[in-house]
Amino acid sequence: MKTRFTVYIVLTFSAFFIANPASGAGLNLAAETGTVWFARNDIRIPADDGTRFDLLDLTGSGPDPYIRLFASYEFNNRHSLRLNIAPLRVDGTGILDKDVFFEGSTFESDVPTKGTYKFNTYRLTYRWMYHRGTNWHGGIGGALLVRDAKVELQQGPLKESNTDLGFVPLLHLYGGYFFNDRVSAILDIEGAGASQGRAIDAALRFVYEWPSGWHAAAGYRTLEGGADNNSVYTFAWLHFVLFEIGYAF
Repeated sequence: MKTRFTVYIVLTFSAFFIANPASGAGLNLAAETGTVWFARNDIRIPADDGTRFDLLDLTGSGPDPYIRLFASYEFNNRHSLRLNIAPLRVDGTGILDKDVFFEGSTFESDVPTKGTYKFNTYRLTYRWMYHRGTNWHGGIGGALLVRDAKVELQQGPLKESNTDLGFVPLLHLYGGYFFNDRVSAILDIEGAGASQGRAIDAALRFVYEWPSGWHAAAGYRTLEGGADNNSVYTFAWLHFVLFEIGYAF
């Protein structure tokens, strides 16, 4: 019988200073939570002679709860910075459907196997708002992502892991449509792609703002990407149903 224990926590810190007539800045803090599902988590390490397998056979696909916390700094109506800290870890025990050659060792099928997937990211994003109209807002920028990743398998005393620490530049895109003073739809995308891999984090939120400074939002987020190079082949795809609450000071 397959058993699974999954922990999935994403913490994102951003400073979001919103322009006001007096100072040109204001602070917005928010928390996002909801549920997340894995649609894919394929692994082959080493990339050349390792065995490709589905890590979801060990960890399961969810759903699992998650949380993100937000804060950004807007210097004025045009320029802002955002810091994101996003740890992600999934653990579970299951059965491999075939023998898997991973990191120099063979893990047998039909034997209880523990799998661990970690993908922590730390992001600093710059945004330039090129348009602020009555209804439409548009922004573009860039982000520097630092990834701290690990894939690990364990059968009894046999344990192998692959770790990776690296830097990835991302393109940032922002779009907002404001139906009125209180209701808006916000699309936020960060991503990059190359022959060696890709990374995409995109969210669509519908936001309601109260005059008191509080706001609430609901929407959908997707996180997809991985690496395909001489060392590793890893690709994962996650789906989120999100809810958010925040306060603008």
